Amino acid sequence: MNTIKCSTCGHQNKEGTTICEKCGNPLDSDQQSTLLNMRYDGSAIRSKTKNRSIVDKIWNFFSSVKVGVTLIAITLVASALGTIYPQQMYIPQNIDPAVHYRDQYGLTGQIYYQLGFHNLYSSWWYMILVALIGISIFIVSIDRGFPLYKALKNQAIKRHPNFLKRQKFFGEYQDYQEKDKNRFIDNLKKQRYKITEKDGHILAEKGRFSRWGPYVNHLGLIIFLLGTLFRFIPFMYVDDFVWVREGETQVIPSTHQQYYIKNEEFILETYGNDGEDAIFKDALQNTSGPVPKHFETKAIIYEDVTKDVIGSEPELKEVKRGEIIVNEPMKINDLALYQDSYQLNEFQTMSFKLHRTADEEEEAIVEFTVDLTDPKSEYVFDNGYRIELNRYYPEYELDNGKPRSISNYPRNPGFVFFVYGPDIEEREASFLAIGHNIPSGDNQYKLSLTDFSVRDVTGLKVRKDLTLPILGLGAFIFMIGVIQGMYWQHRRIWIHPGEERIYIACHTNKNWYGLTKEFEKVITGTSFTMVQDQEKKNDA
Repeated sequence: MNTIKCSTCGHQNKEGTTICEKCGNPLDSDQQSTLLNMRYDGSAIRSKTKNRSIVDKIWNFFSSVKVGVTLIAITLVASALGTIYPQQMYIPQNIDPAVHYRDQYGLTGQIYYQLGFHNLYSSWWYMILVALIGISIFIVSIDRGFPLYKALKNQAIKRHPNFLKRQKFFGEYQDYQEKDKNRFIDNLKKQRYKITEKDGHILAEKGRFSRWGPYVNHLGLIIFLLGTLFRFIPFMYVDDFVWVREGETQVIPSTHQQYYIKNEEFILETYGNDGEDAIFKDALQNTSGPVPKHFETKAIIYEDVTKDVIGSEPELKEVKRGEIIVNEPMKINDLALYQDSYQLNEFQTMSFKLHRTADEEEEAIVEFTVDLTDPKSEYVFDNGYRIELNRYYPEYELDNGKPRSISNYPRNPGFVFFVYGPDIEEREASFLAIGHNIPSGDNQYKLSLTDFSVRDVTGLKVRKDLTLPILGLGAFIFMIGVIQGMYWQHRRIWIHPGEERIYIACHTNKNWYGLTKEFEKVITGTSFTMVQDQEKKNDA
């Protein structure tokens, strides 16, 4: 490593150092008329002095403030684009996202979906941006923080006169007495300065801790970003959804089939059903349908205690029961189940009968019931008739004249049945749906709907967030850094006595006006005059 030898004391300083670490003599002898750069007390910064290996180049890239600001700007722009349309988590769960964004927002919505902005905050490239910002903050903190720590910890009390003369506030005094110096030091102590002396030279310092405000900010940001990245670890963060029909038991998502939930009953109350809602009468008249007042799910949570081989039937043990109400979740082992949505009167079963087309009485030849959540593919009867369920559309619609299902939930079911019988040569086909009964031709047999049953379905949000304490800690530390760096300043005053004169120099990392007013107080009762602002002097 190259070094720079101080011409005054002979100390070997690292390459890039501008102020001798031992005596404080400025090493840039060709710029004696300019003020010293005291940002890092003249210490060598790694990114400014090393650029040889690939490690140095990577280090220098991430330690650049411009690079960090650019990464933050790109992330902010991307985050803003992610708010143009709702994220996928906020659209109906039973709708294909591609169809939803195209139908709701047109061409721009389709482009929005195809570019991946519908799942922006969980996309790999967004996470890479966040990670790069964290890496940049970490490297910048090390690159600047360690040299600053070393310089402040080992700063010399006795400084070279050239060091003092190149400070922004500098004063040279010849006509003074020892009592003036002592009074000056006493006044510094009253202003809560820490006094350190060596060979008659004095360093008065206060507020050094404020220099670490930006690095405390960095620490808080790094912790906050880590908390954000931890949200992609399933153990730390869960944001899922489950539909549970009345009477059904479903596995709770993201629990590795450890927990199940049963919907015993769904309860919905609407406005306008009792006298207490009379005050809402005018408002309710402007609505097209009933307005929910209260809805809840009476639920039971089970735990699978099976210890047999994988794939065996779960052995469920009840661990909790109660109500899941809006904003009042049911919790178990850091998981919270929130009441989110519901579906009323979803079809559960449909019953049909087969009769002759020409029979005006429509006397049933066979009858059968289709379980819409688990339909059979074939129904065989003892009298020789057989009905095959060839196509099932849980929520059908016509697309260019052809039926298709827009979801897997039986909200508007449609069926294609094939009928086989002793007197049917090949088969007869029929399409059935609510309000539709379409034969494939001149069928001699006809299927008719005889009955149906419905049930309510509850939609539950499954939430788990162990990252909140991490995010809160990061935000708290960040605010400490903001206060630390904003409301305090690092102020230093050097007193360099000579045979017939005394030098006084001052420096602060910010708020020079405040230092000026404070210096006016500490020279009270002495013969010292105000130090001179050499920056204004040089400009003049």
